[in-house]
Parts: sequence; C-alpha cells; structure tokens
Amino acid sequence: MKVLAAMSGGVDSAVAAARAVAAGHDVTGVHLALSPSPASFREGARGCCSLEDSRDARRAADVLGIPFYVWDVAERFGRDVVDDFVAEYAAGRTPNPCVRCNERIKFSAVLDRAVALGFDTVCTGHYARLVDGRLHRAIDPGKDQSYVLGVLRPDQLERAMFPLGDSRKDDVRAEAAGLGLGVAAKPDSHDICFIPHGDTRDWLRERLGEQPGDIVDTSGAVVGAHDGAYAFTVGQRRGLGLSVPAPGGAPRYVLGISPVSRTITVGALDELDVSELVATNPVWCGPMPALPFTGSAQLRAHGEVHACTADVVDGDLMVTFADQPRGIAPGQTVVLYDDDMVVGSATISSTR
Repeated sequence: MKVLAAMSGGVDSAVAAARAVAAGHDVTGVHLALSPSPASFREGARGCCSLEDSRDARRAADVLGIPFYVWDVAERFGRDVVDDFVAEYAAGRTPNPCVRCNERIKFSAVLDRAVALGFDTVCTGHYARLVDGRLHRAIDPGKDQSYVLGVLRPDQLERAMFPLGDSRKDDVRAEAAGLGLGVAAKPDSHDICFIPHGDTRDWLRERLGEQPGDIVDTSGAVVGAHDGAYAFTVGQRRGLGLSVPAPGGAPRYVLGISPVSRTITVGALDELDVSELVATNPVWCGPMPALPFTGSAQLRAHGEVHACTADVVDGDLMVTFADQPRGIAPGQTVVLYDDDMVVGSATISSTR
C-alpha cells in the first residue's frame, strides 16, 4: 500500500512510520506545519509543532530512507482548532483541542489530501487498535488514545493505520533506539501545543481581554470576583480567589459558568455529581448500535470509565450513568465503549 506517515517529530510517529516501512509498504513521511511562525508555538523538544520537531521528523525520515515533506496546514489549524478553542472558552465551555485536531486536521484535511494524491492510508503514532475495521483501546492503558480518536467515522478509520496499538511505550522507545532514531529518548508532549508557555489562562486573556464579573454561591451571594469567566472550568477548585469562605471552611468548586452575565457559580463537591448528560452531533465509529445502548462512557482523555446507558432523542445523545461522575463540563467529549471497542462520541452540551 501507499502509506502517508504523519510524523510529528516525536518517537511514537517515527516508530509507527518505521513499522509501516518494515511491513513492506511504500511510505512517505509528512510533517504538519501548524503555525505560520512555528517559533510562536512551543519551543524545545516537546514532541509537537515546533521548528525542532520538524527537524527531528526530517532526520527520522532520513534514517528510514523515505521521502519527506512538510505540509502547511496553518490556516486550517488556526481556524478549526485554535479559533474554536478560544470561542468555546468564551462561551463557557471546555473543549479538547486534541479531539478537534484529530477530527478536523489529521483525519479530515490531511486524509482528504492524501487520498487525492493517491495514498491508500494515513499512518499515525496514536496508541489505539483497529480490529476488523473497528476502533479499540490500545493494550497499554496508560498510553491509550482511543478517546481522542472517538470522533472518527467508519470511512476515515478504513483509511487509518495505528501500528503502535499492540505495544507499550517502553518497547517503542527501545525499538527507536535500536533503529538509530535520535528521538528515542525525546520527552512526550503533554500540554496544549499552541500555548507556548503552558498558561492557558494568560493565553486566553491575551485574546479575550479582561471581562470582570462576580463569583457567587448557589444562593446567589457574591463570594468573590474574577477577571474573565474563560479562566474557569466546571469542577475547578484551585485558583478561585474567593473572598468569603464557605461555612465550616469546606472547599468550593466551580459548578457553572455564565459568560453572558460573567458569573461563576461555586458550591460543594457533591453538587458536581451528574446522573445524566446531553450531547450534540453524535458520531458513530461503526454501525449505530441498537438503542438504548448499554456500555460505558469516558469523559476525559485518560479519565475514568463509567457504566452507562445511552439513547438518541431528537438527534441528541442522552447518556445516563449508573454511578454519578463529577465535574463534567459542557464542551467536553463523551466517548461510548462496548468493552474496549469504541462505539461513538458526541460533544457534551448540558448535564443534570
């Protein structure tokens, strides 16, 4: 097969490309330039998006003996991921930019271009497995990335390749060292790639400005003030800057964000309990399951898994939990699983 290997400059994508080469495929490496001025993104060996990462990806391709190109997707990344991130926070929601990037960049813009150029599949370093065309968790639970891939449609999964799904990270690094890849010991990237200093609050303030408002408790009493509702997320405990302590000194948590009134509502931990959520724009990674569906749901990357039932009502996904997960924020992605197989996903709009 003709394989386009997306090479971020990290060890995972380099080994994924190496395995595609070893399997006898006709492999071409591509690095995605996500910013018109990469120095404005993260600096240093962090595994994604910097000038150094581009050079690391090129060196890895040279070692593997495969053609290598850099594709400029900065405009679309800025519009579909960065601008979306800012707009979601401004609306009081908490987005996951990695989900958006996989959905709109790596497996939409890039896959579409790859197919147009005659490639059969796109290979990435994600830790996930494809079994009979269905997306499954990786065998390494600490590295599993099936959650951020849960937005992919069957036609996209049909042209995807995830060579690392059956491996553990230590083995991948050892394999990279054995191949002579200079990225074998390169640190993983954990922060948001387009926030170079890692401070999301300050980064958002630079773009949205100060928008002062009140922090209130569930009775409506003002217990603090803030400079911008975008600096908070549901479930947050630290950095609230409250001026009035709770009775008995109990900690308070963010329960709700109202960007129009610029109000943050805080309350007790048990008030974060959620029994049901509503999510929009469901995407099925295979055939739509028989409804109502009984399985499990994951609400954050590497988050806990919760037993649930799910149904579709008026086009929206309704998920009811057997337990009561806490701190679910609108804007997050809910991903449904049948054991370790991904069933589908949707974007959370409200909770009850």
